[in-house]
Formats: sequence, structure tokens, C-alpha cells
Amino acid sequence: MPATPLPRPVVERLQKVYGPRADEGAALVEQAIAPVAERLAQAADADDAAPRWSEGDIVLITYADQLSSADATPLGALHRWLKRERLDGLLNTVHLLPFCPYTSDDGFSVVDYLAVDPDAGTWEDIAALGEDFQLMFDLVLNHCSQQNAWFQAYLRGEPPYDRFFIDASPDQDLSQVVRPRSLPLLSPYQTAGGEKHVWTTFSADQVDLNYGEPAVLAEMLRVLLEYAARGARIVRLDAVAFLWKQIGTSCLHLPQTHEIVKLCRDLLEAASPRTLVLTETNVPHAENVSYFGQVDPADGQGDEAHMVYNFSLPPLLLDAFVNGDATAIRAWLSKLAPPPPGCTFFNFTASHDGVGVRPLEGLVSPQRFDKVIAAVKARGGKINTRRAADGTDTPYELNIAYVDAMAPDPGADGQVDAELHVRRFLASQAVMLALQGMPAVYFHSLVGTRNDYAGVEASGQNRRINRHKYNLPELDEHLSHPGSLQRLIYDGLCELLALRIAQPAFHPEAKQRVVDLANDRVLAFLRTAVDGAQRILTVVNFSPDEESFDVPQLDATLYNLQTGEPYPPGSQAQLPPGGFCFLAATD
Repeated sequence: MPATPLPRPVVERLQKVYGPRADEGAALVEQAIAPVAERLAQAADADDAAPRWSEGDIVLITYADQLSSADATPLGALHRWLKRERLDGLLNTVHLLPFCPYTSDDGFSVVDYLAVDPDAGTWEDIAALGEDFQLMFDLVLNHCSQQNAWFQAYLRGEPPYDRFFIDASPDQDLSQVVRPRSLPLLSPYQTAGGEKHVWTTFSADQVDLNYGEPAVLAEMLRVLLEYAARGARIVRLDAVAFLWKQIGTSCLHLPQTHEIVKLCRDLLEAASPRTLVLTETNVPHAENVSYFGQVDPADGQGDEAHMVYNFSLPPLLLDAFVNGDATAIRAWLSKLAPPPPGCTFFNFTASHDGVGVRPLEGLVSPQRFDKVIAAVKARGGKINTRRAADGTDTPYELNIAYVDAMAPDPGADGQVDAELHVRRFLASQAVMLALQGMPAVYFHSLVGTRNDYAGVEASGQNRRINRHKYNLPELDEHLSHPGSLQRLIYDGLCELLALRIAQPAFHPEAKQRVVDLANDRVLAFLRTAVDGAQRILTVVNFSPDEESFDVPQLDATLYNLQTGEPYPPGSQAQLPPGGFCFLAATD
């Protein structure tokens, strides 16, 4: 892409967003991105034309400072551990959660978007990691730290930064604004012009940027392309649903927000075609998938995000195991529309955040929802709330290690069946790995980390329950005991990863349909390879009892991918409590 002029789709998006200020916006964007766009043009290679994704794509979600070692930076220690464990043969992409200097929220309050936190490592460390793995970065574009130079200049009243943030009167009616936290929407700050109440969606330290000002968008597009130039294969747009503010509205999913996401895709497809846009919108399912956009008649593909998180999956899996039946998850999956061409789901069960429960809205009854909340509390989890429009606080997020979330109820002796626990957890991962889309595994799911109560107590933050940081000797000790729950999870999950990447039927574009086995405790779905040469039936038993099912008539003998056992059409199969199987047919 030449430094100028801007691609026509980008100019058209700017016109939709800024109207009479579109020309000003275009000039600012051209000026901001010109140097990095030129570097990207010079670095273009054959990878830009490679297939967008395959069954071999699996993402590891991790903090940049997840591991520490006496003889390496945390990023270096992470890279070395991944290579030592030969995980580069199972996971091809590493999602580095925000690695810039920050002041709070474990990275999501960025001080400098173009620097690496020295406590994590250097750009050279990231480049070295990128030699062995594809990379995924976060673009924290809704807000920045109050210590960010832009906000400090705003406080001093320096142009253009005096327009980079949003102030409002506390007396204004802001009740329609959708809140993700039970915290004030406005935070007071002393500025050169006196006290101002500034928009802070997430916390007083995370100050919302004013995208009504074209210069703000220009700066963030520069950061977006810098991340692409630094090797980002995927860019996650953090909290993007809240981007555009208009008092008197919900300030959620506004049309300008969607246009900005589309603009990001248009810009990347011109400047860095290999880089994909992933939107993080932890909201009810219909709202979430709206970020796929519409099919563009010019190329027949979706015109917004390349990928959206499948946010309903983690709580629906939890609901299925807590209630011992598959009715809710099967109903959801039966109605799940395939993504538009050129788009796919980003499937996961756990991440640095807790399990969002807004994506359960409309999918489970209040009684089932309450049962899930009670089960999480019984397993040591915490509940984070948000402020509703009527002023009440309602559950927003379940903070618990997903390993502990999958624990079965204790037996009569008060003990948890460890074998069943491992089986249930691996079943949850099997569903995630088998569904249509690109799968992502959280570091703590991979290594079987349990609830970190010490982290919660030390920080006062519920989210720290699944954000434990290891030093290498501690992690080695953690995984050194054969037969332990942690080791069984690690080994079992690695086996599932190896199985996933070898199956053409697990390609993100392979077709998917639910299969009715006439058993509400069992979920079954069929994937068919793009060329039709392989079919895989995934079957999961969510009940605490052994369940039998009749192998469906698929005009072929099915073989268990893990054991090799054959299942002719019409035969019967059994699954242990919390068990699963992959039954494959090769045509």
C-alpha cells in the first residue's frame, strides 16, 4: 500500500463517521500512518497471499510476563519454555495480552502504546518469539491510562490533546449508557481549566478516548499498523463495543463504532493483508455476531471483523455440566448461523477475564442461571457485577479458574472424584477444539492452574483468581507429578491439540451441524471437511452418569480417533460420566 492516498474504502468509512470533517480526518490519517504504511509495503511477502486459516491454527492466550526466570526476561522465559515443551508443534499462535507499560488492570491501562514494558522484556524478545510462532496483540483502543502522555497533555489544556477525551456534567442524564462495571461513569480530574468530570467506562485510571475527534482515530490507526509491522497476525480490538459516545444513547454498538471496525479491516487488507481483526464484545450473542458485518458484494466476504469471540460457549458449557444436560447448548448450537465467508468464530473457554454471563441472556432460564451462579460460588469462585440502567447491580462475570469451574459435585464422603474432574475439563476443551472456528487455549487451562486465592487477597481484585504468574521452577514443580490433576490435564490437553491439528474436518470453514441422538444429556455435532473427504462426529456426555447412544447412520463405519475402535452404523456406544469421543469417517 503506498503511503498516500488512502484506499477508497477507508475514505468512504471516514465520510460515514465524520461527515463534514471527513477530509480533515483523511488528512490526519494519511499523515499518521504514512511512515509505517511504507515499511509494510516494503516488507510485503508471499505470506500475504497464504490461506487465511486452517485446522492447524491454535492460539495460546498468555500474559507477556506469565513466566519468570533468573536468566531471562519473562518474554524470553516464556519462549524458551514453549520450545522446551515442544509446544511449537501444537500451538502455532501466541496471544500476548497487553505488554505495554501500564498503571492498572494488568495491562489494560496503557501508558505508551508503542513501548514494551521493561518488566516483561523488549521488542527484540517479541520478534524472537515471532520467529517460532504467529503473534496476536491487543489494541486497547477504547481507553488509556491517566498517566498516558495524551491525557497528561489534556490535563494541561494542550491542543490537540484537549479534545482527545470526553468530559460531561454529573448532572446530565447518563442513565441510558450501558455499564460493564458497578463503578461511576464519570471521574473528576483537575485540569488547567478547572475540575472536569471525564468519561471512564471501566475505572478512574482508564480514561476513554474521544473518537468524535478524527485525530484520535488517526493515532490509533497508526498504532494498529505499527502492531502489524511488528508481526501481529491477529489484532484484538479490546472493549470495542463502547468506542463511540453519544449522550442520550446506550453508547454501545453505535453505527460509528461498526464503521470504525470496518475501517480497521479495510486499512489492514490494503496495508497488511495477512493481519486479521478480532473484536472483543462480551455481550449477548446476537449483538456479538453483529461485528461480522454484512457480506460485501465486491468480494462476497464479511466486511467487518474477520473473527468474533464465541462468548456464549464458556458459560453454556458450564451450564451443561452444572445441570447435567445438553438442552441449552444444543439449542444454541442448532441455531448458530455460520459466519459470513471470510470470517470465523474465535472459540475459547477461558481467558484472563472471567466467564462473562451476559452472553447467556435469552439462552437459559433464570433458574438455570441461578444454579450456575451457585455452582461457581460453591467451587470457590467470585462474582463481578455491573450497574444496570435501573441502578441495580447484576452479575456480569464469573471469576474462577475454568479447571475449578469444571469440578464435579463432591461425593458422599465430601471428596471430589479427580478422574471425573479431569474428564469433564477435557470434555469442555474437546468441544471448543472441535467447533467451527479458530480455537484458543488459556495458559492456565493448559497447565491446570487452580483458583489463586492468594492473588485475589493480595490485589483485592476478583479477576486475579485466574491470573497466577509462575516462575519456571514453580511451574516445573507444578507439572512434575505423574498422575496429578495438573499433569493429567496438561498431558490430556496436549493430546487433544495434536489430534485437532491433524483433522481436515476441523478446518474453520468445514461445515457443521448438530446431530440429534435422542438423549438430552448428550451433545453431538458433525463436522465435514471442505473437500468432503472426512467427517467427524463429536459426542459429549454432560451427565454424572454413564450414557449410551446409537451411532447415527452416516453410511460409513466410524472410528474413534483416540482408540481406533470401529462403530458400524446402528451400533451402540457408551460414554462415561463427563466423557467424550471423536468418531471419524473417511470417504
